[in-house]
Amino acid sequence: MQDQHSAVELPSVRRQKILLLLERDGKVMASELSQHFAVSEDTIRRDLAELHAAGLVQRVHGGALPRPKDTGKDFFTRVNETDEVKTRLAQLAASRVRNGQIVVFDSGSTTLQIARSLPSDIVITAITASPMIAITLAEYPGIKVILAGGQLNPATMSASGHETLRLIDGIKADLLFTGVCAIHPEVGISSLHFDEVPIKLAMLDSASHVVAVTTADKLGAVEPFVVAPCNRIHTLITERHVASGDVGDYRKLGLEVVQTDD
Repeated sequence: MQDQHSAVELPSVRRQKILLLLERDGKVMASELSQHFAVSEDTIRRDLAELHAAGLVQRVHGGALPRPKDTGKDFFTRVNETDEVKTRLAQLAASRVRNGQIVVFDSGSTTLQIARSLPSDIVITAITASPMIAITLAEYPGIKVILAGGQLNPATMSASGHETLRLIDGIKADLLFTGVCAIHPEVGISSLHFDEVPIKLAMLDSASHVVAVTTADKLGAVEPFVVAPCNRIHTLITERHVASGDVGDYRKLGLEVVQTDD
């Protein structure tokens, strides 16, 4: 970064430029931003604090990382925004399910779309803590559905708590489709909701093979609560247009990275 800005620049303009730098570089450091904008690090820290409070960045030691574009949106909003990209990702994920398997479906709009994309004649046992996903799976004549009950979080439309954990802890599944709020090669898998963390961890422990399906905006992004390192995932399914460098870090960690054809 080069020193090319005036110290009298409006804070709102500077913060917008910080967001542009974050989008370009994937992270920003307070010390570098201080030099770039010719202002004190205290000023930059206030900028980052304001952006964090607005839900636009995730503060980390010395700087900030991106947050997903849909962060903070409730379940039904995200479901109603399902587009062709999520549909293609879900279809690619659903093609990995085989008859006779025990499959765990984490909560989320993408995992709901995976449930909707299964072959009509599939024969599996499915476990989920999401009532919406359970209802969708129950429409398949060959799917036995086990719903892990507990306290329902209206934002995620998923159950959590002791009863949910107890059921998931007793499962040895073949496959898990895990919901991903954000995933970063160094930080790992992270979530916006604290009560999701133990449930997601239990699901990761429950399955022989873990598949994460995510849109490009969640790659390299961070949410407040870290769930697990990236190597807890075996297969990452994402969009075709993601640059090879952006997925290369995940391959270096040992993940199988699968991208859509179009």
